Amino acid sequence: MRWMTGFGCALLLLALAGSGAAQAEEPYPTRPIRLVVGFGAGGPTDIPARFIADKLGEALGQRVIVENKPAAAGMIAARDVLSQPRDGYTLLLCTHFEPINTALYKNAQFKLGDIAPVSLIAKYYYGLALANAVPAADFDAFVQYAKAHPGEVSYATIGAGSAQEILARQLEKLTGITMNRVPFRGGAQVVQELVAGRVQFYVSPTLAIMSQYQAGQLKILAVSAPQRLKNLSEIPTLTERGIDFVRFGWLGICAGAGTPQPILDLLQRHVATIVGSGDYRAMIEKAGSIAVSSTADELRQVMAQTLDEVASSVREFGLQQEQ
Repeated sequence: MRWMTGFGCALLLLALAGSGAAQAEEPYPTRPIRLVVGFGAGGPTDIPARFIADKLGEALGQRVIVENKPAAAGMIAARDVLSQPRDGYTLLLCTHFEPINTALYKNAQFKLGDIAPVSLIAKYYYGLALANAVPAADFDAFVQYAKAHPGEVSYATIGAGSAQEILARQLEKLTGITMNRVPFRGGAQVVQELVAGRVQFYVSPTLAIMSQYQAGQLKILAVSAPQRLKNLSEIPTLTERGIDFVRFGWLGICAGAGTPQPILDLLQRHVATIVGSGDYRAMIEKAGSIAVSSTADELRQVMAQTLDEVASSVREFGLQQEQ
């Protein structure tokens, strides 16, 4: 029965080889993880990122270190993450800017398929902010004022082709008004200029203008949500004003495509648990956003939807740029 003995030895060798391979594989994670954020520290993107990082670190038993790389509407951060090994040790705080950038720039140096979605962590809507100096108390009055003063109202954007510019141009088309674009380098500067009255109009994430609105330093005419927001219940939606305009921005956790699926699944489970916690919801709602988690496929669909919406506007308004 030598063949049986040989066969048994072969099986034993295979089993030992498999055991050795399993022992050679290190459990994830064995060292700190970077979470790269494409915007400045202390801002509306950074705050939820740090909350997620702290809780994710506790769940995984390893530090998750937030690293801010603010520049080029998040492209520097995305390029950094995608230049690293796809091993789950470098994550991206992804936003709607990733699909926007791939549509807007011919040389973005990455495509949407290079990014592996993990989970949404927040969704937010836009508010139509107006300087107090403009004599219009509501959205309808503003449209009448802008039509009576064509080209005299200036609207702020964060760079050419930004989400704020695309949304403002869409509103111009829907309402029949004409405004002048004034580009800025960052949202904080825009809000300062809006409060000072040196720029009149700004389509802004509500979380970026909430404190100034509450202090009476600017007006919010309407929001882009499908229904009134809980923390701005006195502000009508654009739909209520007869404008078919529902738009939202989002934040999520992503990695580089090719990251092992078990790692992505583990991260998704932990992130969903964190986003579902009462502490996180309270923090994100106070900031004017909405806590929402998702599966990877659901986030992938949101990313694709954002790309489709933006790509058509980029073509229509001729906004595509080289870099």
